[in-house]
This record gives sequence, structure tokens and C-alpha cells, in this order.
Amino acid sequence: MLWIAFGIMLLVAALVVAWPLYREEQRLTGRTALAIVSVLALSAGIYSEIGRPDAQVVVNETNSVDEMVESLARRLVTDTDDVDGWKMLARSYAQLRRYAEASSAYQRVAELENYTDGQTLVDFGEAMMMNDSGALQGQAGDLFENALAIAPGNPKALFYGGIAAVDRGEPLVAADRWETLLATSPPPEIEGILQQRIAEWRGIEASVALSVATPPTDVGLRISVQMDDAARESIGPDATVFVIARDPAQPAPPIAVVRRRAFELPFEVTLNDDNSMIPGRILSNFSNLELIVRASASGQPMAQSGDWFGSQIIDTSTTRSLDIIISRQVP
Repeated sequence: MLWIAFGIMLLVAALVVAWPLYREEQRLTGRTALAIVSVLALSAGIYSEIGRPDAQVVVNETNSVDEMVESLARRLVTDTDDVDGWKMLARSYAQLRRYAEASSAYQRVAELENYTDGQTLVDFGEAMMMNDSGALQGQAGDLFENALAIAPGNPKALFYGGIAAVDRGEPLVAADRWETLLATSPPPEIEGILQQRIAEWRGIEASVALSVATPPTDVGLRISVQMDDAARESIGPDATVFVIARDPAQPAPPIAVVRRRAFELPFEVTLNDDNSMIPGRILSNFSNLELIVRASASGQPMAQSGDWFGSQIIDTSTTRSLDIIISRQVP
């Protein structure tokens, strides 16, 4: 019962990865979780739940999490083949939001396992994506694909693999993967979200993450978008314009995205909870948002050299509409 209660708490807190992480941890790390519950004050800082970089840390009065992590890192300098130690270090770095170091530690784990463990590949890819949102279209995306080839039923691999497919413009692949995830009988509140997204992906060519902007509603962020002369001369009328909302504290993955075309400028769009990319991670849950409008000649949602953009960070409690001018170029 202790593990069930702990798992429920994780499920409530896991806004980014929700059900897949809960399901995965229950299957893979139940013994570790029980140890955390029984000796919480001593070990919660090290034995963190898989893929939960934003979890709350409980520390011992005399030893901080940072001290424990650094002690472990020093030991692994000489004990370089300790797979379990490297896994613990990687998860701890992720908990502390030290994603670059988490990526390096997971890379070492993958090397020791000869890149044959699907779970490690998913964790490695997630750490990379948290460190660099563009990695989803690069090495992180490749890691998720390899993980699915090794462990096609891995919930987190299915989850992120679906998002990666959406970003590639393959909604039907995303639907297939989330249908497999749906078959694992998630909780009703998660099941409904999965079913909604799958239905949308099956019914339209564009993904829900990159959908045509919804009509203005009473609830949402109204964004008026314009482009300055320099950007207009550089970007052709067929360029794709992405309107992106993300968490300034954790930029990857975005919370919501809509897509328009440059020839429609100037235009107004409304972002609301219906545009959310990830189940349970919705705009109305965030008090601060970074809004980015990016004009992409390549049509890719990730920033590319030569793209033009504009951005603002807002407090959603006081700002419900804003103007953004596309006036800066990505180096």
C-alpha cells in the first residue's frame, strides 16, 4: 500500500510525463521506491523517481542532496564500471536539473550496457531533451526510436516516441504508439486524454501539437503577431510560423503550439488548454509563460539558423493578451 500511495503522489506531480512514468516506475523500480518510503529522510535525495527532474527533494538534516551526489560522483571516478552507481548518479543529476551532467552519466550507463537497455536509452534521451529542446529532432529522438526497437512496450518510450513522431509530422505513427500506451490500462483521467489526442491524430493530417489555431474563446491567451520589414524580406510567404508557449523554468518540451503561414501575417491566435502537447500539462496550470513566435523557412518547429522570431515572458494572472513582433534572427 505504501508504494501505491507513493505512486499516486508521483502521478499527481508528474505533469510532464504523467502516466507513462508512473507505470514505468511501478514496473521497474518498485523495490527502490519501497526503500525510499522506509528510509525517506536518508535516501530520497538519491533514489529519485525515473524521469522526474522536477520532483520535490527530501534531505537528511546533516547531508544535503548535493553532498551525496558529489560523493557518489567522486567514487565513480575510480569505480568507472559500476552501472548501478552511474544510474543513481544520472537520476540524481536529473533531479537537481543538472541535465547536461545527467546526459553524460546516462551516456556512460549506455556504454556499459552496450546500448542494449531500452530504459536507459529513454532516460538518456529525456535528459538530453531537457538540456536542449532541439535534441528531440536529433540524438534524443534517435534514442527514443532505438528504445522502442529494443523495448516496444516501454511506456515512457511510447510516450516520447509519440511526441517525436508528432514533431516529425507523422500523426498516424504517434497515434499507433499512444494506442499501445492506452492498451496498458492507464487511470481514467489519463485514458481520456490519450483517447482524445489519438482521435485527433487519426482524424486530421496535422498533429494536435501543431494544429491550426483555434478560434478565440473566453479562456485563453490572445496573441497578436506581426513581422518587421527585415524579417519579411528574409522570410518568404510560404514560411511556417509557429506560436509556442513554454515554461520558462523548463522549456522542453513546449506546453502548447499552433501553426500558421507567413502570408497570413499579421494575424491573431488564441492559445488555450486544447492546444496542449502533453496529457495533463496544460496552459492553465502555469502562472508564468514564455511565448515565442518563430518564422521557419524549413518548416521545422525547432529553431534553425536563419529563422526569425519574437518572444515575451508573461504573468498569466495579469496578462491575457499580448503583441509579439517577429524581429530577431537566429544566428
